[in-house]
Amino acid sequence: MKSVRLALVLAAALVGVSAGYFALVAPRPAEMVTGDASAARPVWAEVKWPFAVDQWGTGRAFVCKAADCGTKAELYLRAKLGSCNCATGVADDVDIDRMSDFDLVGGEVSPLGAGRPIRIGWMKGRSRTYTLTSRNPPGKSTISVVINDRCDMIVATVVLPHDRPATIEPGVMEFLNSRTVLHWAEVALGI
Repeated sequence: MKSVRLALVLAAALVGVSAGYFALVAPRPAEMVTGDASAARPVWAEVKWPFAVDQWGTGRAFVCKAADCGTKAELYLRAKLGSCNCATGVADDVDIDRMSDFDLVGGEVSPLGAGRPIRIGWMKGRSRTYTLTSRNPPGKSTISVVINDRCDMIVATVVLPHDRPATIEPGVMEFLNSRTVLHWAEVALGI
């Protein structure tokens, strides 16, 4: 009888420890990926892809409300398979200018400065900020992030209603390094 009770106690303890472990490591919903508003960290909520299908297909779209980011920010992610230089990746500003998804934001941009090398998860690439200059732009500025895994790349485009993209860029990089985005990248790139 004692061995049965001991086995039940051990089984209950194992279930409790397992539940606690999974509660800590389980992925959080998309809207809570990067924290909450009380921590003054951007909160990105996934929304429906707002663009027509083109040669790159659809991607994922996220919005950060003004209350969470200081201004509304829209972030669009797409995988572009087989379209990156397999040897050099995203090596310079010419590469990021060529590989960015500017068609999503009106097509015409003007760089606000030089780009910079970045690392998102296991991938390397570049980030650069631009002013939107098309006739009816969806915002005033954009951040373009292009990263690659061998010959494939992930392109992130952030649209902002102001001309100070550097103010939200750290929050964007944090979100791109989140479990939600990195897991999506693994699936999209077939890793």
